[in-house]
Amino acid sequence: MLTTNKSRWDLSAKLTLVGMPFLILALVATAATLWVSWQLDGGVAAVNEAGRMRMQAYRMALVAGSGDLQELPKLAREFDQSLNLLRSGDPERPLFVPWEGKSREYFAKVGEDWKQFRAVAVSDKVPNLRSLRSETLNFVADIDTFVGSIEAHMARWTAILHLLQMGVLFLAILGGATLLFTGYLFVLEPVNLLKQAIQKIQGGDLGARVERITSDEFGTLADGFNDMAEHLQSMYRNLESRVQEKTAELQEKRERLQALYDVTTLVARATTLDELAQEYSQRVMRIARADGVALRWSDEANRRFLMLATSGLPASMVTQEQCLYAGDCHCGTPSDSGKLKVIPINAFDDAAIKRCAVAGFNTVVNVPIRLHDRLMGEVDLFYYAKVSPTEAESSLLEALNYHLASAMENLRLNALEKEAAVSEERHLIARELHDSIAQSLVFLKIQVQLMRDSLQSGSAGDVQKVLEEIDIGVRECYGDVRELLLHFRTRANSEDIEPALATALRKFEHQTGLKTALATVGHGLPLSADVQMHVLHIVQEALSNVRKHSHASQVWIDVQEQPQWRFEIRDNGIGFAAENLKLDETHVGLSIMTERAHRIGATLDVVSTPLHGCSIILTLPAPSQSTPMSTPMSASMSTSISRTQDDIELPSTESAADTYLEHG
Repeated sequence: MLTTNKSRWDLSAKLTLVGMPFLILALVATAATLWVSWQLDGGVAAVNEAGRMRMQAYRMALVAGSGDLQELPKLAREFDQSLNLLRSGDPERPLFVPWEGKSREYFAKVGEDWKQFRAVAVSDKVPNLRSLRSETLNFVADIDTFVGSIEAHMARWTAILHLLQMGVLFLAILGGATLLFTGYLFVLEPVNLLKQAIQKIQGGDLGARVERITSDEFGTLADGFNDMAEHLQSMYRNLESRVQEKTAELQEKRERLQALYDVTTLVARATTLDELAQEYSQRVMRIARADGVALRWSDEANRRFLMLATSGLPASMVTQEQCLYAGDCHCGTPSDSGKLKVIPINAFDDAAIKRCAVAGFNTVVNVPIRLHDRLMGEVDLFYYAKVSPTEAESSLLEALNYHLASAMENLRLNALEKEAAVSEERHLIARELHDSIAQSLVFLKIQVQLMRDSLQSGSAGDVQKVLEEIDIGVRECYGDVRELLLHFRTRANSEDIEPALATALRKFEHQTGLKTALATVGHGLPLSADVQMHVLHIVQEALSNVRKHSHASQVWIDVQEQPQWRFEIRDNGIGFAAENLKLDETHVGLSIMTERAHRIGATLDVVSTPLHGCSIILTLPAPSQSTPMSTPMSASMSTSISRTQDDIELPSTESAADTYLEHG
């Protein structure tokens, strides 16, 4: 029952309960000590007053013996006052007689003796000295007896006071010891238990708990500590699993980044569609942990899906699904949402889907290949087990397919650009052959016919003349061939055109024996490689005209780089009347130069005076006025790119990659 009551009290109540008895005892002992001290004070004052009465008795006897009778009444009155004071006490100070034991009897005896002594000592006659002396001694003896009774009583009170003081001392010692024990039991021991539990937790023992033995503040503190320790232990138990989860999550993200990096590296270095498709299919199969993969490409209308690459699929299945038409199979059916879709094979009875079931696959994950909302194909992932990709895996596969679509589109555009470049180069060669060698061959054909006629007519002079013409024509044709070879071998310098011009002049000087000179003024911005090439061809064409027609002995090329590029090719030949110049089929070289100048936005001026040589001036546009050139290559490329895939036919004898690169 006591334990139950204790468990309901808080710490302050317990300490109050323990300290209250000692406080009450201390108050009682203090009150008793004060009361005894007050009694002793009153008794001491009574002893002093009784001693004064004894002195007054001796004084009255002395005065009576001396014969001074007038002073005796006064002394008698003082003695009466002392008796009354002892009888009734003094309210202003502690003075009273302890009326216990024989004190009252002795005090009454003193009163009676006073009456006798007063009758002897205080009278109108001089008393007998011997009788007075005897009465005085008897009276003083009675007073001494009365004082002795008071002192005996005070001795008992003094003993009681000493006993009370010892009791207070013992009570103080006992109270201090009790309070120390209570403090240890109620305060220090719970604090020590809490400290030990904290040290255990600091040492790694998360199972440490504080036993709740009371319901006071320390009991509440123990409950709070236990709850905190339980929560900490629970967090520690889950910490390892959380760390594993975070580690797995980070590992998954690292694998995704690695996959994106690998695919980005692949699409950056892939040069052919076959290489790109095969390596991508293998990598996406490894990334998706699939058992098989098929990469299909679609035509513009998404009617057919062509197999570009496979990995992990049976050969028979690859042969049967080389080309799928939309709707024939779930793999070739575009998703309405444009997102990844999961195809459970066992849930369908289609003949096409049975090919996957025969191969042992259970699930197909169809990932569309899209580029700017345009469906360009799909990647089919085959699994022997039932799978369902997470949202993160789905987004990763879609991102990889987007990179694949961009890479394939870049390969297609590069193929078209190369095709346009080859077409332009062939067109350039054909035009050069037509404008130079073809005309020389036509001239030789005419001369051969004239020789045939001369031989039939038997005119030896005509035959010799025709032979000379044929010889001249062959020499000119040979020169044109060397010049074309020189043109085709010319390469522009990406930093400065001056070295290329110097090289062209050295070749021209070596070929013709004419003196050449190159002068450059100013420093301008470098020309692009395309512009340099056209400038070099114009310069070479001008030098070719000098070789053929000018009969010059020296050629100069003056280059001005600022404020705009300006090239002047001049000679000291026979010249011609420039005002009568008309660009027609007889001036092939000038026509070619003018056409090239227009391509780069430049102007070509011809300045010539008969017998004073000729100057051809090429002026490029100022840098602020220059605009992107529309070259035949870019025009051809635009034409090729603009072709739709609706007119594409895929020959069965060509590979998928060649067909794609050829038709886009």
